[in-house]
Amino acid sequence: MNVKKINIEELDLERMKDKVSENPGTLPYAHHSGSAIIKPEDKGKITGRAVAAMHSQTDMQMAQIYQQMKLLAEQAEKIKARVEVSERIYQAAIGFEPLINHIYFLYQKSDGTDFLSLIAPEEWGRKKDWAHFVAEVRLLADHTWEIIRENV
Repeated sequence: MNVKKINIEELDLERMKDKVSENPGTLPYAHHSGSAIIKPEDKGKITGRAVAAMHSQTDMQMAQIYQQMKLLAEQAEKIKARVEVSERIYQAAIGFEPLINHIYFLYQKSDGTDFLSLIAPEEWGRKKDWAHFVAEVRLLADHTWEIIRENV
């Protein structure tokens, strides 16, 4: 086997200068057959995936915020109803001192006035002293009334 040696001094280095890189690792392509395969990326595809992921994430966060807002709105409505019932009870006739955490019943008479009672609608006999059952309520520590059951 006859191996031919290359004499470096005989090479025309000036002519080959544009074909040789001093930093082959910075080339945008493989510089010899053993190099790793380098494929150009489709920037539109990458951007499209990133935008789709961003929209998915922000849609999920917006849905969570919407659910939180919905819950807060429901809680605000319950507080508003508690205040309305509390005001109505404090304007009603009460023949006893209500105790905290006890259950009472709000009724409306036929003349439109309200009264608070210890007797549930099911416990009244044939002679009931009310025209309309309004709500079953519990006195809370802040002296508002929790609506347990409401006759809408």
